[in-house]
Amino acid sequence: MRVRREPPRFRPLTVRTIDDVSPRLRRVTFSGPELEGLTIEQPAASVRLLLPSPGADELVMPTWTGNEFLLPDGRRPTIRTCTPPPLDAQALELDLEIVVHGDGAASEWAATAAPGDPAAVSGPGRGYAFEPDAPAFLLAGDETAIPAISQLLEVLPADRPVQAHVEVADPDGRLPLPIEWHELPQGAPPGDALVGAIEEAEIAVDTRVWVAGEAAAVQRIRRHLFQERGLPRSHATVRGYWKHGRTADTDDDD
Repeated sequence: MRVRREPPRFRPLTVRTIDDVSPRLRRVTFSGPELEGLTIEQPAASVRLLLPSPGADELVMPTWTGNEFLLPDGRRPTIRTCTPPPLDAQALELDLEIVVHGDGAASEWAATAAPGDPAAVSGPGRGYAFEPDAPAFLLAGDETAIPAISQLLEVLPADRPVQAHVEVADPDGRLPLPIEWHELPQGAPPGDALVGAIEEAEIAVDTRVWVAGEAAAVQRIRRHLFQERGLPRSHATVRGYWKHGRTADTDDDD
């Protein structure tokens, strides 16, 4: 079994407020004294969001096994990777945006979450330390990557060309952002439209690439970028935010 570095501890929190960013994206504001000391410095950084198991009201803390988090009964906990904005250190509040698509434990939790509900976060994971002198950038992801891509669009050099591609499973997932939206055909596997968009994109030799989304889809994108296009690995950051059919996050990175 592969032994991985233990992630930062989970910090227990409670839901403070809930707001809808779009019909498919819900902003949940968490609060709690455990947020003290948590710092988020880079854009597109990540945190692990731990939620109660489906059908449960109480939050059970998992144990790190050296490879993954497991609950005391051996089940995988419900964990998702989210992109937080800068933390309000004085108010001790953290905003996380969760896709509400009617399928999956995290989506179902977000659809019915209420003030006072328990959760926990672990992190932060590293953000995107982009090269300010790079000649061009390409950003790509599914709906779970919208918060990160939004942050990167704000901080990347304004005088450099930036392509941004996002896959949505429903037109309601679109936001008023300078993004090329790609609708996932009904019945297609998650990430299929995103893979097609990257395969058709014009990517200059020195372009820096940032991609995040479903794990199997970003593996396909990795192969396309590195093997078929010959893009140097140092020019790309490719992250698996979630895995289709699995309750825990993946958070793979190149």
